[in-house]
Amino acid sequence: MRHGVKLNKLSRTASHRKALMSNLACELISHKRITTTLAKAKALRVYVEPLLTRGKTDSTHNRRIVFSYLQDKEAIKELFSTISEKIATRPGGYTRIIKLGKRVGDNAEVALIELVDFNEIYGKTEEKAAAKKTRRAGGAKKKAAEDATETKAADTATEEKSAE
Repeated sequence: MRHGVKLNKLSRTASHRKALMSNLACELISHKRITTTLAKAKALRVYVEPLLTRGKTDSTHNRRIVFSYLQDKEAIKELFSTISEKIATRPGGYTRIIKLGKRVGDNAEVALIELVDFNEIYGKTEEKAAAKKTRRAGGAKKKAAEDATETKAADTATEEKSAE
């Protein structure tokens, strides 16, 4: 049984594993998506998500902690500037793993790991769905009705101006 075993050792020594995770995390931050094996992607998710959470609040303390993991100034600039703006409202789950099948050479499972907020395909639909969330039973219906009346009023105003 694997009670409380969070870390996948990936058949590497501790120093090799630390360097591997640091390099993968830097590449993920700079490129926003990378292709790697499924085991490495799952291990990277556990490694990088706490760093992304630290990146949400820009302080000297957080920068130093993240730098101790990444050792790359450019990645830290990217994390604390562009990435922190996008993930500011997200409570967690900053990465997505998509399985891509098996690699030709060694039949290893390959996966794409990406930052969720930087995917344009999925990001557009999530924004629309997030706006409709409400706890009241008829709240969404009322809001839709208000929006419809506002658009009708705007349409009639533009028609009147074009008629003049």
